[in-house]
Amino acid sequence: MPDKKKILEYKGFPLLRKDNLIYYGNMSDEYIIMLQVLETEKLKDLDLSKKVSVQLQYTDPNLKSRDRVVKKTEKDGLYRAMDVGEVWLTRALAAK
Repeated sequence: MPDKKKILEYKGFPLLRKDNLIYYGNMSDEYIIMLQVLETEKLKDLDLSKKVSVQLQYTDPNLKSRDRVVKKTEKDGLYRAMDVGEVWLTRALAAK
């Protein structure tokens, strides 16, 4: 029986990471959250996110990248960024 890859989720939405970008949400939905780690700091041998950009974006591929951004902010730390992103995404998807 083949192993299924498990997708990391946070509060019911999938998380996908590529380098310093984290995509939060389903690409099949109208909106997603894009998190970009702008600054990191070292703690022993770990890199901790210090400043994170949060953007609520449309998933429509026909829009230009700058037109996809609905809301944006910067937060200190990944937890605060994820917290804001989860609220924005939940509210945007509920407003349909």
